[in-house]
Amino acid sequence: MGSGAKGERQLSDPKNKTDQTAVPEEDMQRAGIYALLSRLLAKPMDNDTIAFVRDLAGDESPLGQAVNALAAMAKRTTQAVAEEEFTVLFYGFGAGGELSPFGSQYLTGFVYEKPLADLRRDLEELGIARADGVSDPEDHIAFVCEVMHGLITGAFGQPASLERQRAFFEKHLAPWAGHFFADMEKAKSAALYMPVGAIGKQFMEIERDAFGFSQ
Repeated sequence: MGSGAKGERQLSDPKNKTDQTAVPEEDMQRAGIYALLSRLLAKPMDNDTIAFVRDLAGDESPLGQAVNALAAMAKRTTQAVAEEEFTVLFYGFGAGGELSPFGSQYLTGFVYEKPLADLRRDLEELGIARADGVSDPEDHIAFVCEVMHGLITGAFGQPASLERQRAFFEKHLAPWAGHFFADMEKAKSAALYMPVGAIGKQFMEIERDAFGFSQ
């Protein structure tokens, strides 16, 4: 699926950036899915992103079938319709969106709560900050997925050990991301984003299993 969307998203600013070193292929595949989720959820899809999604191809696994469903839906969706769906899902028209993409709000009902403070403390330790011009709190699902992508690939320094990846996932994704993606999959306003929710839900389950977490 590729993970080259980081520069387009411009969500994070790695303070300790060094050259990436070789990363195992299976980990690059994981990083690619995190990058895809971040690219799709950081902002409404533009024409380049829709064209990219239309060319995705998955295998016969449940995750692969969700990828194929997303590609098929993208082929029937214009940029204007994609933008409207994103707005309804996450912002709404005066009354708020159907879903909240922020961990604090998802877990506590309010933004800028303890989950965000805990995340900011860990990001500071990792040498990661929001890029200039990004106003959303760092516990936005797109930002957290981008951080996981960077930890895997070494975009923020050397590739993080599996133990460090596991610790970050356990604190900042495991408590809420799977529920968020499941809610997206069944959201009333989701059409193009329904398979995005399916991809995220399936992938969070794969990551939980790989890291040894119980459901």
